[in-house]
Amino acid sequence: MQPVMFWAGLGNLLESGYEATGWLLVGLLQLVVIVALIGPLQRLRPVEAVSDRATIRTDMLYTLIHRLGVFRLVLFFAVAPLLDSVFGVLRVAGVSTFQLDGIWPGVTDIPWVSLLLYLVVFDFVDYWIHRGQHHFEWWWKLHALHHAQRQMTMWSDNRNHLLDDLLRDTILVVVAQSIGVAPGQFIAIVAITQLSESFQHANLRLSFGRWGERLWVSPRFHRRHHSIGIGHETVKITPFGLTDGGHGTQPPGRQVVLGGHNFGVLLPWWDMLMGTANFELRYDPTGVRDQVEPGPDGSLRDYGTGFWSQQWKGLLRLAGRA
Repeated sequence: MQPVMFWAGLGNLLESGYEATGWLLVGLLQLVVIVALIGPLQRLRPVEAVSDRATIRTDMLYTLIHRLGVFRLVLFFAVAPLLDSVFGVLRVAGVSTFQLDGIWPGVTDIPWVSLLLYLVVFDFVDYWIHRGQHHFEWWWKLHALHHAQRQMTMWSDNRNHLLDDLLRDTILVVVAQSIGVAPGQFIAIVAITQLSESFQHANLRLSFGRWGERLWVSPRFHRRHHSIGIGHETVKITPFGLTDGGHGTQPPGRQVVLGGHNFGVLLPWWDMLMGTANFELRYDPTGVRDQVEPGPDGSLRDYGTGFWSQQWKGLLRLAGRA
């Protein structure tokens, strides 16, 4: 990459180019694992037959955009300079980075120990980001695109609105810079998380068993999060009559509100601690309720079929026009 960067007059960005090359190589390795390992498992033990290959091809486009570093490149030019300026001002003001791997000298500074520590911390942050995506109505309007996939496969992890990804990744970058995560470790953390999420989204009938389900998020555990009426909403009993709650007409005395179960990204521990875990051994249809149940106007919500239509409809939902 160095000759290309010098030719383009970007010699001052060689360090960033080195990091970008790392993202690219890790992304290529992830794609190899997805195709060579997770793919055969899907075909061996599928939850459901594939009936809509067009929507899967769109998910593959999302995966390529993220795993090959295209989204990271945009994030670098759009957000990184602002964040660098903010942290520069903080350091000048005497606010230094908290070195998390230095809390227990001789132990937490061992590379593999610090990596595990960072994984747990980032997963805790990711849990609350995920809760926020389901709690705040405006954020759910963006995140709903991810849940609108009714043909969930190993390619579905990156099916997100770009604004949703921008917000989540910005939060994670801020956390990384705040606790002193080295660039190489950050790449490893993201790669491990992404690869595990690709496995969790697979069209794969697989449970880790009674104890394994409580140690690491399995495809079964995460599919419950995507199940219609389970993963993204909570039913509250109300003393009032017929209510709607934005997810279709409900029986009297019941109100559907944003909420749900199984928000953990890597570890189910946070769901267990916060009372949001659902360990039922079931494999239900995935999607959003308003895709299958008519709203007050009698119509089903359209989340789009292609990349650009999905992004555009997400903006319309955010503006309250869809």
